[in-house]
Amino acid sequence: MAKRYSSVISDIVLPLDLLISYDGNMYELTCAAIKRAAQINLAGDEELEENKGRVVSLAVKQILTKKVEYRLEE
Repeated sequence: MAKRYSSVISDIVLPLDLLISYDGNMYELTCAAIKRAAQINLAGDEELEENKGRVVSLAVKQILTKKVEYRLEE
């Protein structure tokens, strides 16, 4: 298994290797993160306390690690 690189930004671990190697549309990723952050803000998430309440960083992490998947609306 390949070594994973992460960055700690304000105590939040972002999988930088996944962000760097992301070959999808960055605009779509950004829109998905915005929508996921809004969902987390309204409904909460069990990982939110662990990430010190940083909603957007958690949303990006969940999308990059495929814990949450998104699809485009037609």
